[in-house]
Amino acid sequence: MSNRGPNDRREYARIKVSVPVEIQTDAGGSPIRCATADLSLSGCYIETIFPFPIGTNLDLQLSIETTILIAATVVNWTRFRWLTRSRSTSRRDRSFQQS
Repeated sequence: MSNRGPNDRREYARIKVSVPVEIQTDAGGSPIRCATADLSLSGCYIETIFPFPIGTNLDLQLSIETTILIAATVVNWTRFRWLTRSRSTSRRDRSFQQS
């Protein structure tokens, strides 16, 4: 289930799982609804139509069955560096809260 390769430097293994996510940016506005592609104890990959710039602060709300997890995150990686130097779809937790 993990997608760890020989050059993977992550502290925790990622698990391929689709979890519904609502993203709220510092700019406000309506939340963006999407889903994770993978998840670990220290981060996740979120599939979005339009990636966020690296360094963007985001608030995530993940819905796992009857549990809602809230995490303040920062974008720190992108798969689409060839599109633009500052866009990203991966998140790293800054804080975590369960409600």
